[in-house]
Amino acid sequence: MKLSNESILDPGFLKLVDFMGGDAAVVQAARVSVGKGLTTEERDRKLVHFLLENRHETPFEHAVFKFHIKCPIFVARQWFRHRMSSYNEISGRYTEMKEEFYLPRSLRAQKGKNYLYTEIEAELNNRLLRQIEDFYNQAFQLYRDLLQQGVAREHARIVLPLALYTEFYWTVNARSLMNFLGLRLDPHAQWEIRQYAEAAEQIFQDLMPWSHEIFIKMQRGRSA
Repeated sequence: MKLSNESILDPGFLKLVDFMGGDAAVVQAARVSVGKGLTTEERDRKLVHFLLENRHETPFEHAVFKFHIKCPIFVARQWFRHRMSSYNEISGRYTEMKEEFYLPRSLRAQKGKNYLYTEIEAELNNRLLRQIEDFYNQAFQLYRDLLQQGVAREHARIVLPLALYTEFYWTVNARSLMNFLGLRLDPHAQWEIRQYAEAAEQIFQDLMPWSHEIFIKMQRGRSA
């Protein structure tokens, strides 16, 4: 069972630090409505299937994941749009930021209106990536200079690009996690956040295999 992925976008990672509940907790929460405890595994699996298929999703709130995540700021800002969960992020007001930036291996050009992309020609790609890397270096040097001149961290940080890495803790129940995965595993989601969604999905599969199996079947049915 792999409960962390420490090689997402180079220095980025997603790690499970705590977990409560599971498929059994979903069944337990659902059966209290009718005053019955756990029964056979087959009936419990069918119940989980019934709950998801019929959108009776509150029992899934009794399974909770706590993740530690490191990702570029622009990925985090997409992530924080998922509001039915809890976040605590490193603060650039209180902490001097590290010189860690996300540099893509290849840049994408938009192809059409439906989030379809194509890779930029290799020579142009390499030249643009060098320019981006130079800009990162200049921005971080300015950040250091501002700090050395006595500028407060909360002001000095304004020169740092969105490609800077941030860290946060994310506590999310299984219901909200499935909502996140349904949106961020979609081919229309940005490639960078999909890498994190795939890592989170693997942990979801390992810890809640019944729920994951049905969730994936339903996702495939919606996209068919």
